[in-house]
This record gives sequence, C-alpha cells and structure tokens, in this order.
Amino acid sequence: MAPQNQLGKRVKLTQVRRPFIVGSTAKPFSDTNPRPAGIPDIHTHSWQVFVKGLDDTDITYWLRRVQFKLHESIPNYVRMVEGEPGKPFVVNETGWGEFDITLKLYYVNDSGEKPQTLYHYLRLHPYGRNEEEKQAMIASNGEIRAWSYEEQLFNEPYETFYNILTQGAVPKGWKPSGGKGKGPDNPSASRRRQPRSEKLAEAQAQAEEMSKKILAELKSKEEMLAKLKAENQAAAAANKS
Repeated sequence: MAPQNQLGKRVKLTQVRRPFIVGSTAKPFSDTNPRPAGIPDIHTHSWQVFVKGLDDTDITYWLRRVQFKLHESIPNYVRMVEGEPGKPFVVNETGWGEFDITLKLYYVNDSGEKPQTLYHYLRLHPYGRNEEEKQAMIASNGEIRAWSYEEQLFNEPYETFYNILTQGAVPKGWKPSGGKGKGPDNPSASRRRQPRSEKLAEAQAQAEEMSKKILAELKSKEEMLAKLKAENQAAAAANKS
C-alpha cells in the first residue's frame, strides 16, 4: 500500500462502485470430463472458484490479488492468485464435498484501501427450493454454476485511486504512471486546477452515471437468467416426455 501522503486527498462526497462476479463452477467426472491421472477415486467432481469482472471485464486495474482459503483437507489450501491483466482470479481443483471458501480481496497499491473478506459456498450439486430452481443452476454442458453478483463500493477514494477508477477498464499491459506528472495532459493536474465545488459536482455526476450503467447491466443479467431458466424448464419437460 502506497503511503497516504502520496495518494492525495480523499474525494469527498463521492462513491465509486465496481461490479464483479464471485462464483464456482463444478462438473462431475464422466466420459466427457474424465478424472485426471493421480486423482483419488473418492473425488467425484472437477471444480473452480473465481473472481472476475462482469462480462469478463478486466478488474486488475483496481484489484491486484485474491487469496482463496479452501478446505483444510486440500493440500496447499491457502492459494494466493496475483492479477494478470484481462484474466480472472481462478483456482482449479477436484474433490467430493461442498464447503465454505474464504476470499480476501487485495486492492492495488495506489488505493490506500485495506483488504476485504468475502465468503462463497462451493456447490457440487444443484440446489433450490424446487426443481425449477435446481435446473436453473445446471448449464447446457452439465456444469453446476453458483455465481453471485457483487459490487465493490469505494467511499471517498483518494485522488490517485479515483483517477485510476474513473479511467475504467484498461488495455492489457497498461500500467499506472504513478500520478507524478505535472503537465496539462495529466488528469490529476487538471483536476487540481478546478474549483472544489466543480470537482465535487463532476465526481457526483460520474458516480450517478456509473450507478445507472450498473443497474442497467444487472437488469440485463436478470433477464438473461430468466431466459436460461425458461430454456432449462423446456429442456426438462422435453426429456420427461
């Protein structure tokens, strides 16, 4: 974490939200998903747990590392995954039981933010209050998906981190300049020349616009989920007939 005196002041009355997905995908061993050599016979599934951006958007510009704490019976059960631009944070394993996974999110050094802990329950079998909800968890390829939509809220971020966040997802290989530039093209420099009231108004407008976009994306995801549920119901009905 960078020293606070290098991060600038906090952008008051500003909240920046960043959506992401925490989830796991499991698939039973079968002819199409054979058990790898050396895997114990008691293991029934291959699975992965991940943290990734909505629609696979790169999130490594604000999230640099994720720690996955698996079940203690798994060798090397604490896994540290470093961010790679354009790629999700993923752990792949095999096993036979379901359990809670503890995830700790580490933000980029320029954030000045402390790590945050989340929890995810690994699902190897479909679950739900009824058969319809259980079928909705099963993908067309037989995978069991337990995904959840999350939002990271940064409340009054430091100016340096605010600049990074508002640049959005960045191309592969992009690296922050460190915010030391003083020229007219430097976003920090131009923002410092603005009156404080204008800067706050600009920040609030950007936050509101981001919130609207996220809500629209969430609505789209919910519609897609409803469509998938309907397709699964139709497929289940066809199989019964």
